[in-house]
Amino acid sequence: MHIINIFAIIIIFTVFYMATVKRITSLINGFLVQSLFISLYVFSEGVLTKNMELYSVAFILFLLKVIVIPLILKQLIKNIKGAFSISLFITLVGMFLMIFRKKAISQIIGLLVMENGLFLLAAAIANGLPFFIEITIFFDILVSVMILGVFVYRINTLFTHIDTNKLTRLKG
Repeated sequence: MHIINIFAIIIIFTVFYMATVKRITSLINGFLVQSLFISLYVFSEGVLTKNMELYSVAFILFLLKVIVIPLILKQLIKNIKGAFSISLFITLVGMFLMIFRKKAISQIIGLLVMENGLFLLAAAIANGLPFFIEITIFFDILVSVMILGVFVYRINTLFTHIDTNKLTRLKG
């Protein structure tokens, strides 16, 4: 079996590994190993085809994806101290509310919960956003909620309910 095929098989196994691990550090390490074998694969292709460009690509892949990006991600994890998992959880719960709740009000609250999760993540990573950006985003969300509130009110007055399942029958 060619060495390139062995590298390809290892790359596939790293995908399965990353799909099954739960810890972020294990996921980063899986990415590092996968990137290492992709760079080795590209380097081997360069050796077989005597293509000098592939040597450069393999070196850049190795430098960025095996050394630089994992170091940045590991440093990021140290800096956010658990807020990442909490903000991800909040964001996913908000998405759940938006997708699986039937009432339009619940979906609006889901949007707001998602926004809270993203705010928490931004605050943890960047130690807070600049005041102007925070106020701008807050104002955008406020206007969006007001517009959605008007839509919900109109839906409720026209159809005497705000259950989105019943609105699917209105196809034109």
